[in-house]
Amino acid sequence: IPALLLAITLHEAAHAFMAYRLGDSTAKDQGRLSLNPLKHLDPLGTLALLIFRFGWAKPVPVNPMYFRGDRRRGMFLVGLAGPATNFILAFVSMFLLSTSPLFRDGHLGGIIVQLYWYNVLLGIFNLLPLPPLDGSKVFAYFLPRQTAYKLSQLDQYGPLILILLIFTGALSTILGPLFNVAHNVISTLVSLLTGF
Repeated sequence: IPALLLAITLHEAAHAFMAYRLGDSTAKDQGRLSLNPLKHLDPLGTLALLIFRFGWAKPVPVNPMYFRGDRRRGMFLVGLAGPATNFILAFVSMFLLSTSPLFRDGHLGGIIVQLYWYNVLLGIFNLLPLPPLDGSKVFAYFLPRQTAYKLSQLDQYGPLILILLIFTGALSTILGPLFNVAHNVISTLVSLLTGF
């Protein structure tokens, strides 16, 4: 639970922080620029997580009208901030596990291991190009404006597609190889840095 709460909280806070840095104080004004997990947990999403092992946090409110500069670029950066934070946390977790016995033993070691796996999974999952996931905003940035607009009109079907992928087991088939790639990249970077 501590590992999962940390992964979710920092993911959501990163969205709020990036939006605020770009000029949008909407999330800050609603108390979402916070490291308090209670500010980010969705009651129904938390209950679903406990029952079905799949849940969600409260979406961070973002108004790109307040962004300074290119709004598409702003949405790209806000979308990327959450998964990027998860990958950074995963890297730090593996680095700690690789460099100190203190972080490999006992309860603390167990939390760090879980923190690593949760963050890799959240980072990969949220980069899938399906609304309402962050990947839909990241992916849209690389499309022509007209194509991105047309795809945005299909956003209402994204959650339904996501639910179907989860309950048919197709999501595991998609995430498995991506998870392995992310794990191998992080492991390689840590090995290069630590010399192990």
